[in-house]
Amino acid sequence: MRKKIIGFVLLAATIGANGQAKKANAFNWNNLPVVAKTSFKKDTVNIIRYKAVGDGVVLNTAAINQALLDCSKKGGGVVLVPAGMWMTGPLYLQSNVNLHLSKGATLMFTDDKSQYKIVAGDYEGRSAARNESPINGNGLTNIAITGNGVIDGNGDIWRAVGRGQVTEEHWKKKIASGGVLSTDGKSWYPSAQYKAAQEEGKSMLLVPGKKLNEFEDMKDFLRPNLLVLKNCKRILLEGVIFQNSGAWCLHPIVCEDLTIRKVMVKNPEYAQNGDGMDIESVKNFLIEDCVLDVGDDAICIKSGKDEEGRKRGVPTENGVIRGNTVYAGHGGVVVGSEMSGGVRNLFIENCTFLGTDKGLRFKSTRGRGGVVENIYARNIFMKNILQEAIFFDMWYFVKFATDSKRDQTPVVNEGTPVFKNMVFDRIFCNGAVKGIFIRGLSEMPIQNITVSNSVLVANTGVELSETAGINLKNLKLVTKSNIPVISVNNSKDFVVDGLQYVKGADVLLSLDGANVSKVSVSNTDGKLAKKDLELKNGATAGAVLFK
Repeated sequence: MRKKIIGFVLLAATIGANGQAKKANAFNWNNLPVVAKTSFKKDTVNIIRYKAVGDGVVLNTAAINQALLDCSKKGGGVVLVPAGMWMTGPLYLQSNVNLHLSKGATLMFTDDKSQYKIVAGDYEGRSAARNESPINGNGLTNIAITGNGVIDGNGDIWRAVGRGQVTEEHWKKKIASGGVLSTDGKSWYPSAQYKAAQEEGKSMLLVPGKKLNEFEDMKDFLRPNLLVLKNCKRILLEGVIFQNSGAWCLHPIVCEDLTIRKVMVKNPEYAQNGDGMDIESVKNFLIEDCVLDVGDDAICIKSGKDEEGRKRGVPTENGVIRGNTVYAGHGGVVVGSEMSGGVRNLFIENCTFLGTDKGLRFKSTRGRGGVVENIYARNIFMKNILQEAIFFDMWYFVKFATDSKRDQTPVVNEGTPVFKNMVFDRIFCNGAVKGIFIRGLSEMPIQNITVSNSVLVANTGVELSETAGINLKNLKLVTKSNIPVISVNNSKDFVVDGLQYVKGADVLLSLDGANVSKVSVSNTDGKLAKKDLELKNGATAGAVLFK
């Protein structure tokens, strides 16, 4: 099977002395990363042969795990879960086995927390103690979960809930179900143990000298991801509904050749850390024709956090994300913020985001490190985006850009994140607070981003801060007239070519700061605005050339 990538001519920008891309060869979308496929023997074993009972009461953990193990030992094949409600504890996938759920089959993971051991795992890019995931795999080759059934992680037994996240009726039911309230009464916790861990700020991170049994006093706090696959190769997830995860839903980490196709990922909107898919340090992957409706980021690309992620040094690379639909989610397709090992060569196309918080979302902060580059997106369709359609921010989890804890003397070192070389073409958004928001760092601007042939309907058009080499070509912005169509702060090498915008806008272009330089506006009618140029805080008219 071909695994190398051909045709990576891309935007491989030849950068001139002024920092602008002088040459940008079009990428051939027919030459995309190739993902090695799974293949299984036709031999099929039904879990009923192992005396599994699908009544929603009998615990089938041993039966299903034995079926998986025996199938693998015999050379692999299919382990069949027929229609029924199959209660189970943690399951361990096996090499060369396809776990297949028939239509009408539900794997329901038990609410008995004693069935989940505390294990060494990962939390947001760092090594941490966790409860066993409902579905696990480590060091496996050629594995799959397929079919038309449902996998339910019973996540509500693990999750805290904020009062403002749910209806009053839901809140009353939570209180009546047991658990405890936070000290301020604004959150419901599953147990006093969870409350103590949360309010005392106990750490789940694994540190030298601390044993797993020392986390028993905070077990309830160590919420499991629904599916974790680590160090695995040739993976297929297809057709199944994955839902109700305690934390992240699907989490492949340090894997190769991953295909996720036609799955549905569903979590309540209030689900804490209820991400849909977190693709972490994965090489060669395809995510296509999936539907996500989740409580946090939907399709999220990661590669470890801070120093630990940089030491791992395994980027997420060579991925295709296409034909997916996202409803609720903090972002449709997201990179970061844990991207310290780098992200490169991603191709996103023909995706639809309906009501997500943000559309295309890129986030990081000082201390992360990592290089994110060669990201290509086309034919992205958005409606009713609650915040920004296209979003870049290097100040993730910093309340203000002047936060003294983060705004140290700007230096470029191994902890400096880099976002560069991306092309977004034919991006359409009908409804957002902001069309494009890009904010870099003073010591490391976000570089060489092109948005072309796109239409964005939003309250605010474009806001740039600490950028270099941003290009807007054939862009139509339908925005509120009393806000500048484009605002630029401390940025250089900004090109606008063929902009359409609303007639009667107060200001076309607002420049802020003496460091704004080399701005070019062409094929754009400045007379449609009441004022074509606004200068603030030392910006000069010489910084911009209207052609």
